[in-house]
Amino acid sequence: MVSDTQVLRYLSGLDYPASKDDVLREAEREGAPHDVLRALRALPPVDYANGNQVARSARIDPAPEQDAGDRQARAREPHHRVAQHLRRI
Repeated sequence: MVSDTQVLRYLSGLDYPASKDDVLREAEREGAPHDVLRALRALPPVDYANGNQVARSARIDPAPEQDAGDRQARAREPHHRVAQHLRRI
């Protein structure tokens, strides 16, 4: 998976609002690598108001600095973010 900064790097010259096709054309024109293009091809076919919407809609790695083992270990940790009134249930 790619990160949001990798996706946005190839869309810096794009004028918004932009369609999915516009986003893909811009990324191809800027020489985006295969992984970035694959993530952009998976975008829903809607108009995007800005780069952040594109990045949120693309399949990106939310924590590229962590390897897969670290993410899996963190997912197994108990979550303690439960509202106080729900803890007694």
